[in-house]
Amino acid sequence: MKQSLLLLSGLLCDHTVWADIPERLADVAEVRILSFGGFSSIAAMAEHVLAVAPARFALAGHSMGGRVALEAVRSARSRIAGLALLNTGVHTVRDGEPQSRGRLLRLAYEKGMSALAAEWLPPMMAGGARSAELMPRLTAMIERSTPEVYAGHINAMLNRPDALPVLPEIDVPTLLLSGSEDTWSPVSQHETMRRRIPHATLFEIHGAGHMAPFERPDAVAVALREWLAKI
Repeated sequence: MKQSLLLLSGLLCDHTVWADIPERLADVAEVRILSFGGFSSIAAMAEHVLAVAPARFALAGHSMGGRVALEAVRSARSRIAGLALLNTGVHTVRDGEPQSRGRLLRLAYEKGMSALAAEWLPPMMAGGARSAELMPRLTAMIERSTPEVYAGHINAMLNRPDALPVLPEIDVPTLLLSGSEDTWSPVSQHETMRRRIPHATLFEIHGAGHMAPFERPDAVAVALREWLAKI
């Protein structure tokens, strides 16, 4: 029987980031991708996930989606059969974060989503020819969104709940994954999380940045497949 698997998108992201994953897992999972346009709090996003999910399911969250996944675990741990956290973290708001996020939000309102994409995306990617090849699809994803959606996501992140207490309570197969070139949510950050989650596995994707599922779907799908086999 195939596992029900929900893939949660991150800040300003949609199905694009996960686009090549469902078909790679089609023989082992019934996959659904969720995005969060129109939401402005992590709690509301998690409520939406739980409202549309089956009674029991596996859950994978990328970036902000990882925060949403952890909030879903906090709210309905018994419904979640397995948890995967990709390119994410559990730390609370850091010094300077409101200012840096606010600057990017002003850029989106004043110069548009194309300008935001040009400023925001390159530092998140691993660089090189592969990133240059992928950038147009990610840029189009950002351009499909709006400053208002971005403002909602910024509000959600700046008011995010403290997820650290959730980690020791996770008692299902857990995958932690990040890219070797992810400077936003580095592998070391996931290693710190791994030490707090019983029986968690850490998977490093070489040559990937913060958008690992999009940058290296082949390797990410391998990690997800191994994780699903444990559920």
